Amino acid sequence: MVSESDTAPTFTATLANGDLEPFDLEAYLGDGPVVLAFFPGAFTPPCSNEMVALQGHLDAFEAAGATLLGVSADSAFSLNAFREEHGIEFDLVSDMSREAIDAYDLEIDIDDLGLHGVANRAVFVLDEDGVVTYVWTTEDPTNEPDYEALLEAVEAAA
Repeated sequence: MVSESDTAPTFTATLANGDLEPFDLEAYLGDGPVVLAFFPGAFTPPCSNEMVALQGHLDAFEAAGATLLGVSADSAFSLNAFREEHGIEFDLVSDMSREAIDAYDLEIDIDDLGLHGVANRAVFVLDEDGVVTYVWTTEDPTNEPDYEALLEAVEAAA
């Protein structure tokens, strides 16, 4: 698993920002901290709660100069519908190829929900050089991160 002080693995995927665009993490580095919030699946209650909570903190992340990105194995079409339904204004990244999920060693199965090969819930803060400055993961994907600690980590990385 990726740890603090590691150089963050970069990856390409599809950006779900209302449209569908190519995504390359390298393009986001060098312009302030980047927050990668991996989540198992759009429209599941814990993931909806987390993304809505992150949306509630979006102004504070932006004030710290950070870019917030949600990452899941869902299709970009699903993620765009998810963004619209929950009023999420930050970009979501569709990692259907699981390039990022594999690079960050986050793959899990949630048999009860029929989810296989999805991202475990985890948050990584990268500084503008792409160095990981904060990692939060959980054994139980129904848990959510401590949003205040995350914001402090973002401010420290700025």
